[in-house]
Amino acid sequence: MSVISMKQLLEAGVHFGHQTRRWNPKMKPYIYTERNGIYIIDLQKSVGMVDDAYNAVVDIVKDGGKILFVGTKKQAQDAIATEATRCGMYYVNERWLGGM
Repeated sequence: MSVISMKQLLEAGVHFGHQTRRWNPKMKPYIYTERNGIYIIDLQKSVGMVDDAYNAVVDIVKDGGKILFVGTKKQAQDAIATEATRCGMYYVNERWLGGM
């Protein structure tokens, strides 16, 4: 069972990518199509990759490892600090300083 569903990703607007004139060729395998000058991300692949990331985090934490939460955008700062603190992990929610 997936950690997140395609429906949830669709409702969150995760499928909207960059404008077609601003793209990275390494993203080609993850692009489903192009519509109105915007790339549409393949949500089937996204669900699989989210599951892989989730399993990697679970394995790291099971082995006693630490996770660094990073979210420097204004809308993410509070959530990053709250959730990282809740689970006793490190976080960066302000400007990323070079050399950190």
